[in-house]
Amino acid sequence: MKKQNTALVLIDLQKESNFGLEQMEQVITNSKKLINGFREQNIPIIYTRQINRTDRVGLSVGEPLNDDGTPYFYNAGNESIEIFDEIKPQDDDIVIDKFRWSAFHATSLDLTLRSMNITDVVIGGVVTDGCLLTSVFDAYFRDYNIHLVKDICSASNEGSHMAALMMMANWVYNLKVYDTTNILNRISGENYNVWESDQVDSFQYTPETMREVYNKLKL
Repeated sequence: MKKQNTALVLIDLQKESNFGLEQMEQVITNSKKLINGFREQNIPIIYTRQINRTDRVGLSVGEPLNDDGTPYFYNAGNESIEIFDEIKPQDDDIVIDKFRWSAFHATSLDLTLRSMNITDVVIGGVVTDGCLLTSVFDAYFRDYNIHLVKDICSASNEGSHMAALMMMANWVYNLKVYDTTNILNRISGENYNVWESDQVDSFQYTPETMREVYNKLKL
């Protein structure tokens, strides 16, 4: 991974609270460390925002609505679409708005990355089993090297979070998984630990073994 060909992509770290995401305080704290470290290395930082227009133009089929007919989640009419103040973008950062879960669907993200000669995407965000999961798969389908930072990810419940991480680990063949400390060590040229699969479908978990198998992702 060369710094000049690397970008940090942060998925939907927005003020939306209707999901009840777990451990968001930790996510924000780790994201802030990550952002500061990548800024020091002059690595581009890209934020995505999920947007649902109040007039429902472009809204996904079946998207939950309020009683007044406006979108329940990521409503463009309120502050829920804004990035958390603690980690808000700076003037030189890139913000890409999207209308579907994947950050690559009908957006300029792929064009933006290719115009900067990016081959390696360091990625994390929310929700693990929705916008993050689909963005990781779409990045893989576009031949980017994927570096997932697991401790800036969150879902509405532990089971969904674990299952999504294990699905990505099973089927994104070039996936590397870090925590915040280790990816910062890597970009700084220090010793680091990383998880990567040595075979296809390495996490053959059952409901009974899910937590045990998930623990294999610990660095």
